[in-house]
Amino acid sequence: MATAIAVLTALSAACCFGVAAVVQQATASSMPEAQSLRPRLLWALAHRPLWLVGISMSVASYFIQGVALAFGSLVLVMPLASTDLLFALPLVAWRRGQRLTPAEVAGAACTAGGVAAFLVVLPHTAGVTAPGLGGWLPLLLVTASLVTVLVSAGLRNPGRRRAGLYAAAAGLLFALLDALTKAAADLLRNDGWAALWHWEPYALLVIGGTGLLLAQSSYQAGSLAISLPLIDTLEPIGAVLIGTRIFQERLASSGALAIQILGGLLAVTGIIILDRSPLVRA
Repeated sequence: MATAIAVLTALSAACCFGVAAVVQQATASSMPEAQSLRPRLLWALAHRPLWLVGISMSVASYFIQGVALAFGSLVLVMPLASTDLLFALPLVAWRRGQRLTPAEVAGAACTAGGVAAFLVVLPHTAGVTAPGLGGWLPLLLVTASLVTVLVSAGLRNPGRRRAGLYAAAAGLLFALLDALTKAAADLLRNDGWAALWHWEPYALLVIGGTGLLLAQSSYQAGSLAISLPLIDTLEPIGAVLIGTRIFQERLASSGALAIQILGGLLAVTGIIILDRSPLVRA
């Protein structure tokens, strides 16, 4: 029963975030470049009703994903939650009054099939309770260093490269955010409101806010074809790796591991095909 809840809520979160990304990018792309990476970008966007709808859906998707992580592992939930592009693409096609091309359908099928192949051989794992701050510290330092390098490079590069670098940084932060959400959800289930005495809920606010600013700056700098595929690739891969390291969740072994690797490659191939879609590049 827990697995079924995790799967359904993860897919619901993906759908909600996919729609939210389309709405947010449509608004953020109209903002001046000078506001990129500045808190006033969020302030200016907050005065746009359409963006408020998109951000409300993003918040809703985050809480839905939190429910999924409370019932399932990172290695189960995050590959499913990363399928938001499959929901975003038909919406973009509908907005432009177009039909999906055979290539776009093939890309979507590759992504869905790759995720399915990854999960079908996934062994059941209960995982362990997240460690204390000392166990998280190396991961926090590495993530902060990588994000700093990516943002610094983004400041020196205009246009598409900037959008890609900011999206990569956002993807890494979202992977860390997913892991911290899992830890906070576990604390809430086990300790109730006493979870507020732990550091994880407050780290969520800082990392979530920074990731949001980077994602909006990426949307502002370029199309979804640049930002969303990068986020959809780096976030689940990073979250799965963190799950195996922090929560000791298990991947498949032997021949089944090869299936998981091939499934992951197939899913990434599908994302690359969708990245080339004129619908996404518009």
